[in-house]
Amino acid sequence: MTIIDETPAQPVQGGAVLSFTDLEIKFNTEFGRVHAVKGITLEVNPGEVLALVGESGSGKSVTSTSALGLLPRNATVNGAISVAGKSVDSMSDRSLRKMRGDDVAMVFQEPMTALNPVLTVRTQMIEALELHGKAYGKDAEARAVELLTMVGIPDPERRIKQYPHEFSGGQRQRIVIAMALSCDPTVIIADEPTTALDVTVQAEILDLLRSLKDELNTGILLITHSMGVVADMADRVAVMYKGDLVEQGSAQEVLTRPQHEYTKRLLEAVPKLGSRGETAPVVQEEGPKALEVHDLVVEYHRQGKEPFRAVDGVSLSVKRGEIVGLVGESGSGKSTIARCALGLIPAASGEVAILGEDITQMSRKPLKELRRRIGVVFQDPASSLNPRLPVGDCIAEPMDVHSIGDSKSRREKVAELLDAVELPRSVANRYPHELSGGQRQRVSIARALSLDPEFLVADEPTSALDVSVQASVLKMFTHLQEQYNFGCLFVSHDLAVIDMLADHVVVLKDGKVVEQGARHKVLADPQEEYTKRLLMAAPVPDPAEQRARREQRYAFMKEIGEEDHGLHIEHDDSARGNGPNQPFNSSGLGGLAGGH
Repeated sequence: MTIIDETPAQPVQGGAVLSFTDLEIKFNTEFGRVHAVKGITLEVNPGEVLALVGESGSGKSVTSTSALGLLPRNATVNGAISVAGKSVDSMSDRSLRKMRGDDVAMVFQEPMTALNPVLTVRTQMIEALELHGKAYGKDAEARAVELLTMVGIPDPERRIKQYPHEFSGGQRQRIVIAMALSCDPTVIIADEPTTALDVTVQAEILDLLRSLKDELNTGILLITHSMGVVADMADRVAVMYKGDLVEQGSAQEVLTRPQHEYTKRLLEAVPKLGSRGETAPVVQEEGPKALEVHDLVVEYHRQGKEPFRAVDGVSLSVKRGEIVGLVGESGSGKSTIARCALGLIPAASGEVAILGEDITQMSRKPLKELRRRIGVVFQDPASSLNPRLPVGDCIAEPMDVHSIGDSKSRREKVAELLDAVELPRSVANRYPHELSGGQRQRVSIARALSLDPEFLVADEPTSALDVSVQASVLKMFTHLQEQYNFGCLFVSHDLAVIDMLADHVVVLKDGKVVEQGARHKVLADPQEEYTKRLLMAAPVPDPAEQRARREQRYAFMKEIGEEDHGLHIEHDDSARGNGPNQPFNSSGLGGLAGGH
């Protein structure tokens, strides 16, 4: 019989709220032992943000997961891990469960996977409070409402009774942060908390985290691949590469005077606004344009309610050989326009002409014929590639659907496309799950080009990729566009990516076009207030410049009448860990969530 020690882990000496000393993590796999983390030493102090950066597979998430005691059974951990002065290595399962929430909380990348879709927000927040003995019943509900107010959720008394799918992406991330704060942890681990958010919502989430850090003196371990987010948030930066800690120092030192070659490569790969300069406009060749949209209206019908107008009177066009960047916040109608341009959702009114043919009046058979001339790249290749098919079959699938060529010619085309997207031909025999995210996205692009399209729709194709992988995919995309000369509607919330790729930019807000024109004119000299807000919210990888941009954005928001983004909390440190704190004054957050 095994006797489990249930006595609480004793605090260890030192002022850090989170520390790793000579941490080494290995995994036993069917292919042998994988050395994921190779003896790193790190610490996070109270009120400090330490950014942990590096490519996928560098060991960032494995390191953070070890602090929560959540590594799988095949992991072997050596070295010391301390959370809030307590040694994690010697904790029992019961002590670990108490530590998660009381001492350390996690904010995950995708809030919809962190929240239970079949439970209301109220149920989930109250469960966390009651499980850790912080508050019960009506007190727990009052505390939950207080936390939602604190993170800027409007009308929290009503909205707490709603389900996660009824909130926007930015609001869901705020709810996850509120749940992380519910037990007053001394350290928060934020794993890519803003990756899937548009620039304005990202700026608001970062403002929120920064305010929480300052007011509550919480230590934050921020895991991210966005150097702009690092410049905006971090006090110190640690760079990981293949399990090793290759560089660490202040954010100013690492981002402006990097010492290690890998850090230099990461920073060089970051797309920068304004780096491309002015380019000549694309001249339309003879014949129809790749895409023409005129007065497009798209509505979603809801039972017993007025139709929701997602796109309202939008007009735009894409010339052959031209890349048009479609930008705007979540909910602005970008993806709806892209889906309508693919014939996947119907238009309520207006015209959508692809290569001169109006698809709004087209029956199924001719629409299928037209789709032979259209390619599409989705945001998440993991969900758009069939996991049961080898990569070669995934790429050949459109040719199979449209009965183009025989098996031999398809194999030759697949090999040619793998060369084009800079993947070895041997990848054709592997399955999607065996590839990295960047490799899967290259496969998606190869599949989109398998029919030699004249028009391509790319919906956020690089948003989830590391900066170095994103840079190589964008470089390859530019080369392929020049080679195949397709017209492209490129949907993105990353303005630096749009600046790098696009010839023409269309800015959307609430389903309407607020500004459009040549890329260098719209991004270098915006005329509309909303476009200026988008550009001010885009972070840059230089702490001093980013600080100045943030102050400029605050001044601009004040000028146009939006409330200050500061967070003011009347916080009694003696109340930490003993139920609800003093009331929060959330007046500075009212404007943060509006419109999202």
